[in-house]
Amino acid sequence: MQQKHLFEYAVIRVMPRVEREEFLNIGVIVYCAKQKFLQARYLLDEERLLAFSATIDIAELKEHVCAIERICLGDKAAGPIGKLDMASRFRWLTATRSTILQTSKVHPGFCDDAEETLNRLFGQLVVL
Repeated sequence: MQQKHLFEYAVIRVMPRVEREEFLNIGVIVYCAKQKFLQARYLLDEERLLAFSATIDIAELKEHVCAIERICLGDKAAGPIGKLDMASRFRWLTATRSTILQTSKVHPGFCDDAEETLNRLFGQLVVL
């Protein structure tokens, strides 16, 4: 029997007008220390984003989301944050922010396969 592993996840959200607290889920970040796994998966549906906020800069948003992906992977292009250990990168990514790109609170769970869990959460929380 395969052992279950503790994982944590947060939903990546776009909140164009922070003062209104309205958001659109665009991705998920999953961290599992035992499986040495930290990855993000996202979907930038331009039509949906523009319907949500006609003034949103899709190109700029894409740059920021790609930065999240680079940080998850520990890419050298991610700068000093990308050089941190995996747990510290996850904590940095999920720190509370008041910008148009935010993450939800961190939620824990148990999984057999972190990548499968990332795909499942992405399907449930983003690709409705």
